[in-house]
Amino acid sequence: MLEFCHVSISCGSVPILNDISVQFKAGEITTVIGPNGCGKTTLLQCLNGSSRVTSGSILLDGADYLAMSVRERARRLSFLPQVRTIIPALPVRTLVEHGRFPHLGFSRRKSPKDTIIVENAMNFAHVSPYAAQYTDTLSGGIRQRAFFAMTRAQDCSYIVLDEPTTYLDLSSQRDFMEMLLQLKQQGRTIILVLHDLGQALRISDTLVVMQDRKIAATASPKECLQQHIIEAVFDVRIKEFSDREGSYYFFY
Repeated sequence: MLEFCHVSISCGSVPILNDISVQFKAGEITTVIGPNGCGKTTLLQCLNGSSRVTSGSILLDGADYLAMSVRERARRLSFLPQVRTIIPALPVRTLVEHGRFPHLGFSRRKSPKDTIIVENAMNFAHVSPYAAQYTDTLSGGIRQRAFFAMTRAQDCSYIVLDEPTTYLDLSSQRDFMEMLLQLKQQGRTIILVLHDLGQALRISDTLVVMQDRKIAATASPKECLQQHIIEAVFDVRIKEFSDREGSYYFFY
């Protein structure tokens, strides 16, 4: 389990979140949702050092996450950010191999096991056909899948994804959600930020709903719908439709 205990977070010198406590259960898909500016990305960015914890603690399976070395964190938790200011001019295979760096020795020599993990990660993210192509020449959607393959190659139990469907078309979004379900079946813990409420309701075991830089609710999608939490936070109304393939949601 990943647990935030009375955590306050700043971006630079600017305080953003104060006294946040929330749990992300192991083996589940948990999605953080909320209106723009409510602090979703800031909450998760303290896991990769982009935002700073000024008080409180973060526990990962009972251990002090903030006391871990950067290398140890990267062995246990992988993070795919929403925005990258620099796109490396590297072949896709080389980019994905970067996901193995936390597991390699000083020489960074890959073992046969590392090579297999990289190949499997590229196959899983459907970027193997682009292995020799440079990342900075790819379309936004394929590039996003390449970065996801790198994240997958870290082979972590905890996977944190901030708006992972950015740049993906509808078919690719559907495929991506299916990949997340497969990872959950493998025992991985998935933590997401999503703006698409329909996707969040369909894929999540738990929703963390944020409002005004606070945790407004932590509940299952069913409970959020029954208690009209999403309608109150987003100022929308929801209609649910169901068929043999599942439930669908219309927001207005």
